[in-house]
Amino acid sequence: MEALRLDWTAGTASLRTADAMVRQGLVTTVSTPAGTAAVVGWVGSVRDRLAGARALLDAFDRPGAEPPLPTGDFAAVLVYRDRVLLMRDAQARIPLFLSETGGRVIAVSTAARCLGRPTDLEPRYFCRYLTGNMAQPHARLTPFAGVHRVLGGEVVELSATGRLRGRRAGAPAPPPDVLPPGGAGQELRRALEQAVGRRLGRTTACHVSGGTDSTSVALLAARLLDEGEGPDADLILLAGRFDGGELAGERPYLMEALDAVRRLAPAARPVIVEADDVADFDDFEHHAGDPDEPHAHAFRAPFWTRLHAVAADLGCDILLTGCGADPVVDTNPLQLHRLARSGRLRELTRQARALAAAGERGVREIVGTHVVRPSLPLAAERFARLGHRRTVLGGLGPFTRPPWLRPAFARAHGYRAAAIAESRFVFGSRPEQSLYDAANYLAAPDPLSWRYAQQNGFFLSHPFLDPEVVATMRRVSAEAAFRAGPPKTVLREAMADLLPPRIHGRTAKIPFNDLYVRGLRAHGDELVDLCRSARHPLVAEMFDVDTLCRAVREAQWGIGDSYAWDRVNSSLALVVWLEGLGEGRSAEPGAAVPVTACS
Repeated sequence: MEALRLDWTAGTASLRTADAMVRQGLVTTVSTPAGTAAVVGWVGSVRDRLAGARALLDAFDRPGAEPPLPTGDFAAVLVYRDRVLLMRDAQARIPLFLSETGGRVIAVSTAARCLGRPTDLEPRYFCRYLTGNMAQPHARLTPFAGVHRVLGGEVVELSATGRLRGRRAGAPAPPPDVLPPGGAGQELRRALEQAVGRRLGRTTACHVSGGTDSTSVALLAARLLDEGEGPDADLILLAGRFDGGELAGERPYLMEALDAVRRLAPAARPVIVEADDVADFDDFEHHAGDPDEPHAHAFRAPFWTRLHAVAADLGCDILLTGCGADPVVDTNPLQLHRLARSGRLRELTRQARALAAAGERGVREIVGTHVVRPSLPLAAERFARLGHRRTVLGGLGPFTRPPWLRPAFARAHGYRAAAIAESRFVFGSRPEQSLYDAANYLAAPDPLSWRYAQQNGFFLSHPFLDPEVVATMRRVSAEAAFRAGPPKTVLREAMADLLPPRIHGRTAKIPFNDLYVRGLRAHGDELVDLCRSARHPLVAEMFDVDTLCRAVREAQWGIGDSYAWDRVNSSLALVVWLEGLGEGRSAEPGAAVPVTACS
């Protein structure tokens, strides 16, 4: 979807924005004597997007200025008289791409497909994509040759005529001060309240599932509105309900969460969407074939799009989720790796036992997963594969080459280098720190939000992934985080006065496995046919289709685990995406916005 586009005609910049998205408030354009800013998303506060866009334009007005990027979910193009700046917030919620040749940028857009040609693809991107579900947002490569991504937290400077002058990443955060155990919950509450407050719109929707995370966000939104933070604002409590199957067990928690929120904000409107007839992979060709890039989680789109369509009908301008809480505010198990590196084996053993008791797992499994595997991720996966030679999916982790990816293609286009890069991103030299960065890209279903934003009139936003919340949790001491008992100790402490007892005390949610199994049973034959009938030449060059079809059948039979199934899901999405290339393109933005840049 092309929300904005920047081109150069006869050396003069021409900036265009999508009229419909401007009217919806999804794109904000401001002009001052210094220049023009087009901001997709929001800066500073959802409720005052004009002020945020103007502040961004003013902050970078002086040449050479390198102010920190403000909080928000945004991508922005700033056009001054002597230069052009491209930037995205550090969490990289909104996409931004540039087409470059010979050190000169030809065009800038929020849609890679609008800048590239479907006949000129970049095979290295597909190797990076296939290493794991976090590969897309933090790699400069895109599916199209010559089209590159502006990275999260990056500022790209161009001359007034489009000559590339340089790129700079956001300044690294200073080492955090450690919070004492007694103050961790209070600090998290403060940070999370501010994160929710920044995201309140005129009509705010909150996903409510009955879990600790989504309920916490909804309760804080209700509390802020009740205290007058948004006197003219409406709050929608959006929930999907299942009356049959495993997920029916979530219903009591869901109803208790809704009741708790409405006690704080009686005017909040609960909207329950019946979802018993939804299954993963419903209308898979549509959900996987249309996005700007391959979308590894396209199989789960039917459930989310049903909920989001209801929010759109109610006129919501922002939708808040609980995504990101699991890795951000839960006990960070990769702290065990830090203890092993520093030789504190007695403390490692104590904390591993506490984790094992809380999760009903063995100490050996805890140490293997959070100490051994992050140290040698590729070697650990290869070792695990040795005992599962009889099946396609058995022992298949997130990095090793899936058996259906042809070895010749993998060697020719750098699959091993991509796997090493991905494993270093996920674990890094300090896995306990890289966990937060990796979680930012794993937790949030943003490609789906972006694809439907113009149709729905809102973006998803994730308070738990707010930079201030992440920074707060990085300051939490091991003594505060590692305590025997239920997970998310600090969050439970922070929300103790608001969470209802049933939700405050629950330790696990029912996963969406039921939707996945139901979807594979209903659509397995269809998915196999999609693979066998694919005509794009890159499918046959990249995949051994017979082996991929065997993997689909094994997933139907329940062989493998979540890692292995994710590898199948992302490969299926790629097949469908390649087949859909050239069948449709994003709508062009509307009339040009006057800019002050000149040659």
